[in-house]
This record gives sequence, structure tokens and C-alpha cells, in this order.
Amino acid sequence: MQEPFNEANEFAVYFEIQTQMREKVIKVDQLDAPIKFVAGVDVAYDEAANKMIGAAVVLDSETLEVVDQAIHEMDITFPYVPGLFSFREIPALKEAIQQLTTKPSLIICDGHGIAHPKNVGMATHLGIELDIPTIGCGKTKLVGDYDRSTLDENRGAIQELVWNDEVVGVALRTQEKIKPVFVSIGHRISLPTAMHWVLKMCPAYRLPETTRQADQLVNKMMKN
Repeated sequence: MQEPFNEANEFAVYFEIQTQMREKVIKVDQLDAPIKFVAGVDVAYDEAANKMIGAAVVLDSETLEVVDQAIHEMDITFPYVPGLFSFREIPALKEAIQQLTTKPSLIICDGHGIAHPKNVGMATHLGIELDIPTIGCGKTKLVGDYDRSTLDENRGAIQELVWNDEVVGVALRTQEKIKPVFVSIGHRISLPTAMHWVLKMCPAYRLPETTRQADQLVNKMMKN
């Protein structure tokens, strides 16, 4: 049974950590110039064996070729709790990222940044932990509303994602007539720059190449 999103439970200390991290989020560009390497991260689980594998894949920002990759396998150390997903995934991701020999200037996460109930999704948590620019690019919406009726069908069309009267991200159509992804600031980046990089990493598919490559690696390793 899933734990409810409730701060008054045994996980209250983690919600308090999120409250503290929320004050540390940097929502303006603090990026290398130029950005040469962009990373994607993903985690796969074997719940029966209580194992998880975190993967980090680094791409050349212009050619989108994979230039480095790393994985880390470990026990699952945190349960699935809505709103606290980052505490489950980040231990394996940090270890994988630290094994990279080519250090990325930007990480695009398959998850959310400030478009989160506490404004601290996985991308924001990871960015603060590593002090590196991060972007949240989720396949599904976690919080907020946008005007679906006026979201143009063309690539690059956006609608603001509003949560508690604040713009926390955008619904972004990365391919024509394909359902949008949900982009938000992770850390040390502005929303316009985050949108630019997600589109740049989506030349042919709905999801960024960073996400696709990390997903392929982690699933291959889990099968093996």
C-alpha cells in the first residue's frame, strides 16, 4: 500500500529536508559556456531481489553521441513514498555520476524539478546535492494545470504549468502532434534555457536522447 502524501507521518523528517532544499534552488542560469557534455540518468529496480541500478550516460551536446557512461548497483534503501521519490533514486544516481570520467555540465532528469508538491523533485534534489545545473523533464504531469485546448500541435509549442498560482514549468511539445513532456527548473538554470536544451536533445523522438540512452543502458544492465 502506498504511503499518502502526508507530512505528519514517519517520513516527516524528509519533507522537512525538502522544505530546506527549496530555499536553496537557483532559478537563473549558472552554466558552463559552452556546454559540451549533457548527461541523462535513470534507475531500474528488481523489487523481488531488493536491488536497484542507477545509470548515467553522457552525450556530446552537438552530435548527441554517447561519450561516457557508468552504472551503480545497490540495495533499495528507501521505500516508495509519493512526494519523496528522489530519496529512493538519488543514492544510486550519485554513485553512477561520480564514476564518470567525462563530467557533464548539465543533467536532464527523467522526472521533475520544481514542478513538485514541495517544489523539490528529483531533478532539483540531485542538482542541489551535486551543485550542478539540472532540468526536470517528466513524461507525465505531477502537479499543476495547463490549457490543453490551446497547446499548439507544432514542435516547440508550450503552455505554462501553474501550481499554487506559480508557474512551475511548461508543457512542451517536442514533436509535432505528439503529447507533450513536462519541463521544469531543477537547479542553476532558468526555465527558457531548460526548454531550449530539452528541445535540442529531442531531434527525432518525444523524449530527450539523454533520457533514452540512460533508459536503454539501465534496462540492458538489469536484464543481464
